[in-house]
Amino acid sequence: GDGHPLGRLGLRTLLYYLGTTLVAVLIGLTVVNALTPGIADGQPAGPLLGLSADTSDTVERLAGSSGSDFAGIILKLVPPNIVAAAVEGQLLGLIVFSLLFAIFLRQQNSDGAQRLKDVISGLYDTMMAVTMFIIRFAPLGVFALVAKTVASTGFAALAPLGWFFLCVVIALSIHAFVFMPILIKTVANRSPVRHGQAMMPALLTAFSSASSSATLPLTLECAEKRAGVSNRTASFVLPLGATVNMDGTALYECAAVLFIAQAYGLDLTLAQQASVVIIALLTSIGVAGIPSASLVAITVILTSLGLPAEAIGLILATDRLLDMFRTAVNIWGDSVGAVLIARAEGEESVLTEDVEAKWESSR
Repeated sequence: GDGHPLGRLGLRTLLYYLGTTLVAVLIGLTVVNALTPGIADGQPAGPLLGLSADTSDTVERLAGSSGSDFAGIILKLVPPNIVAAAVEGQLLGLIVFSLLFAIFLRQQNSDGAQRLKDVISGLYDTMMAVTMFIIRFAPLGVFALVAKTVASTGFAALAPLGWFFLCVVIALSIHAFVFMPILIKTVANRSPVRHGQAMMPALLTAFSSASSSATLPLTLECAEKRAGVSNRTASFVLPLGATVNMDGTALYECAAVLFIAQAYGLDLTLAQQASVVIIALLTSIGVAGIPSASLVAITVILTSLGLPAEAIGLILATDRLLDMFRTAVNIWGDSVGAVLIARAEGEESVLTEDVEAKWESSR
């Protein structure tokens, strides 16, 4: 769309989104490092999960990694040749180029620019249709992957996956039920319980649909009518959040990459984990608000670290259910941001008894 002028409201929104996403990634990093779901009985879980027992090639690729790799990742953000970057699969460079291209295209008002916007919009709709057609076959692929692993290794393969699932749920719960309520109580001076009750329809829809974009209309309705956030604030903060604020997704990306590294028997250095954090932040901004979109971002992080992209097959069996959890966390983070920013803008009616009574009487 045409967007809004980025003034005080925009600055507060972006700072909130970047700050909470960073906290989410660090929570995921801490939980996975502490609980080590990729380690089974003191050994890497790779063989149990059907990975090749010989991971020496992967270890050698990471053995010489250092802080210089971090500089290399930054350089990949601005590729010298965008066509070559596309051919070589340098997705970070493509994401940055796409963001810049879209920002400057939006500023053009000529007929040619409008035709280009229409072409891109049509291409987007077509690719979405193709993608959703392919996703219909994902259950068959997951069945085949899990069946092959269980047939060759037994049910022992399910234990590391279950432990990984639990680690992600624990990390998401810490972010959603500890960190976010603290923000509401201390910064907005409002009741986290009341906010949870106001946003419950949107959270349930996000959980069942696993789509931030599909939930957006209901998120706006709950924030404005049930939480008392003004239309001015909600219509700016929430649509932007559905696009760029993916706390749950960023946390999941970080946890999944560390789990895969542990399964390969790799001990990532502090610099390598820092690169995971930064790439998770960047890629979560570009993730689409549709089911399983974060798998593409995880592939970006894996390839940037030198890990085999096919290792993403390890987490496909748990991805759909975890997608429901992390989407609900994404929507929860957006709604908390709307409340915090509304209070910072001086809105006194947010999450008050008057708003709740007005909503109940209108039902």
